[in-house]
Amino acid sequence: MIALDEALVQLAQLKPRQSRVVELRLFGGMTEDEIAEVLGVSVMSVKRDWRIAKAQLHRQLGRSALDPADPG
Repeated sequence: MIALDEALVQLAQLKPRQSRVVELRLFGGMTEDEIAEVLGVSVMSVKRDWRIAKAQLHRQLGRSALDPADPG
């Protein structure tokens, strides 16, 4: 969890919205529709941010820190 927190801090510095999407999805348990509403963006933007942020976090952590059962 410490490594994930550090990776999220780094992500937030570069891509704040992507970091927020990850936080709302992982820690807030929100759906893509809910996140889109909270952030004032389209659901497609949330999906894109989630996909890119997951890939970035996987690279930073060197292993899956996100839900391995989540295909998307």
